[in-house]
Amino acid sequence: MRAPSIQPDPAPVVEIRPATLADLDALVALEHAAFASDRAERRAIRHAIRSASMSLLVALTHDAAGQATLVGSATLERRRGSRSARLSSIAVSPARAGLGLGSLVLDAAEADARSHGCARLRLEVRADNGAGIRLYERRGYTRFAAIPDYYEDGMEAWRYEKIL
Repeated sequence: MRAPSIQPDPAPVVEIRPATLADLDALVALEHAAFASDRAERRAIRHAIRSASMSLLVALTHDAAGQATLVGSATLERRRGSRSARLSSIAVSPARAGLGLGSLVLDAAEADARSHGCARLRLEVRADNGAGIRLYERRGYTRFAAIPDYYEDGMEAWRYEKIL
């Protein structure tokens, strides 16, 4: 008699799309879940959703009933006449950490920057954010500066850039 085979749950399909005002409450909740400090305020998130010079992308998973759950986001800033974009925030739900969502959201952010004519993407990351630093370095980002006392708690930021 053979033991029944157990199939692992398939990886959830992740939808990434521009944020809408209907996502605002979930985005605020994600900010609070993902960051202990230096959180974007509700007003700033609303501004990013409406801004022509910013992109706010959301990552969603859907359950068997079709119910969507917001599990990640990325905020990009652009300036008129510049070929650089700035990834000002990337967040993944702590409950979904380690599943590759950060890479998927970063892929979408890079594609969005390219679609707006940007040739490079820059970002800041906390010097003590090992997971973020590993993600960026694995993906070809190069550290080019450190900014002392950048975050609310005095932590320095490391600046990274990638040519797209």
